[in-house]
Amino acid sequence: MGGHCFTPAKGYRLVLFCCLAVLAALPARAQQAVAISDEVEQHIFTYAEIECLEDTGGQLTIAEVSSPPFSRQFRPSTQSTPQNHHLGAAYWYRIKIRHDPAARKHFILEYFDQTIDEITAYLPDGSGQYRVRQMGDRYPFGQRLFRHKNFELELDNSRAGEQVYYFRVRSAQIADVIIVLRSVHMFIGYALSEYFSFGIFYGMILIFSFYNLIMFLAVRQRQYLYYVLYNLSVALYEMCTDGIAYQYLWPNAPAWNQYAFAVPLYCMSIFALLFTRQLLHVRSRAPLLDKVLLGIIAARTAFFLAALLLDRSWFNYKFIEVIPLAVAFYTGIYIWRRGYRPARFFVLAYSFLFLGFMLKFFIMLGYDWLNFGVVSYYSLSFCFILEMFFLSFAIGDKVRLLKRKKDKAQRQIIRQMVENARLKDTLNRELESQVQERTRELSEKSGLIARQNEELQQANLLLKAQAEEISRMNTLLEQDNRQLQTNVEKVSRARVLSAPVDFEEFSKIYPDKESCFRFLAELKWNQGYTCRKCGHDHYFSGHLLYSRRCAKCGYEESVTANTILQNTRIDINKAFYMIFLVYSTKGKISSHKLSAILNIRQSTCWSYSSRIKKVMAERKKTLLQSDEKGWSKLVMEYD
Repeated sequence: MGGHCFTPAKGYRLVLFCCLAVLAALPARAQQAVAISDEVEQHIFTYAEIECLEDTGGQLTIAEVSSPPFSRQFRPSTQSTPQNHHLGAAYWYRIKIRHDPAARKHFILEYFDQTIDEITAYLPDGSGQYRVRQMGDRYPFGQRLFRHKNFELELDNSRAGEQVYYFRVRSAQIADVIIVLRSVHMFIGYALSEYFSFGIFYGMILIFSFYNLIMFLAVRQRQYLYYVLYNLSVALYEMCTDGIAYQYLWPNAPAWNQYAFAVPLYCMSIFALLFTRQLLHVRSRAPLLDKVLLGIIAARTAFFLAALLLDRSWFNYKFIEVIPLAVAFYTGIYIWRRGYRPARFFVLAYSFLFLGFMLKFFIMLGYDWLNFGVVSYYSLSFCFILEMFFLSFAIGDKVRLLKRKKDKAQRQIIRQMVENARLKDTLNRELESQVQERTRELSEKSGLIARQNEELQQANLLLKAQAEEISRMNTLLEQDNRQLQTNVEKVSRARVLSAPVDFEEFSKIYPDKESCFRFLAELKWNQGYTCRKCGHDHYFSGHLLYSRRCAKCGYEESVTANTILQNTRIDINKAFYMIFLVYSTKGKISSHKLSAILNIRQSTCWSYSSRIKKVMAERKKTLLQSDEKGWSKLVMEYD
């Protein structure tokens, strides 16, 4: 046989090598146990120290997962901080602790992520059974072991040896399974320091808010109010995510606590965009970006209402906040590049906030190397503080810019006032010289005027006497004119009543409706007024022209009522003239001739002339026997 020869020594060496390889591999697969000792103050479980099992149906029990078939399905965590990537599933985690009763310190287990909905802890009791503890933010805050924002479990270190602890985790949002072994001494010191830091953080926010509220009350600029509301929204959101709000504000409202963070998160986005519009004057400096900001405000509001009314699990999509953040950041950069100096601090502030948000976003996407401890966990809070600092600088820079412009304007005003004062002094001197010259001239003219006034007073006395004589003569002339006018009217009216005249001359006597109605009133009530209803003889003026209303019964009688002109629809002066023509021609004038004279339709003239002729026929004897000449008797005799 050629080639290599297999000898017993080589076979032994091969078997030994395989055994060593298997033995070397076994510890790598076995779960690492964390030992308790007085030297250990704190230990964070990471990677292979935590083993995971996904329960997609959420139906597994502790008896099943602790049995050998399921026990072999646990896998070491490939991340320093395991997460529940499938929100509909339950996740089982187990850790191994090596107890040492000789240790004098007391230890606890703590969950850092206080937003986990439900944690069921199974603590071994030494007899093969487990004590069950329920934790999570779905339970009232008072059920916790300590009045602390995180979840804690007390460890029993009275029995030596390794113990396996199981945890069933279920949450409607991504949860960071950060399990920490701590001594009680370390926990108390850390908790006090942490709450002291919270006090500083929220105290700074209150100071920023109070200062800007005072500024708003002083100058009434809305940017300060939006900044105050933004800071308060940030504070409330951080309190929700830190668990402080659940501890102090609504400890007995676990259902509300599930989505309470969504309200300040929404307000934070809205007030940040409104603050951006006001601080950077986006409406005037970038109108298109201003419309984009308003559109995002409307869209964010619509999403908030949809999540609130339809499906509150949508509130967990916090990554949408990158949209308003990015748009506000871009707006600041755009306006800064356009030369608005206060925007530089705004851009710097949003740079830190954008950095913190993106760090959280990448950690959520699974970039585990970014999650390196407390700094990364509270990175967004640190960025909020830096953002508040630089936004305050931006507001202050804007105030300084406005003050600089105001000072410049004041200096220009002062220079102008100095120039105005100089011009005023020059003008005053010139005016004083002119006034002195004018005073001298006025003094000379005053004497002349005084002499002329004396002459005028004498002339006025003479004129006054002449005026009194003229006034007396005017009064006498006025009386004569009135008497003459009355006589002329009477003569003219008598002539019309007794002699034929043309329409032009007739219209001079009765030119309009008022003169005709006045004539009718004189004819109708020349013997005095008597009410046709009740016979009362006192009246008031009615609503119509020259009508009379009874003072007793209120009956109103028009001036044409019960006359031949009652209900006439043609001009009253033409109706007068038609009566005059028909009467003066004794009814022989035709309707065609009346139409030509009065410029009225022939049918209308025929209708009215027939009416007049009928009355003339009925009153023929009365008219012949009457001593009164003219046609006035015909007008008033109609029933």
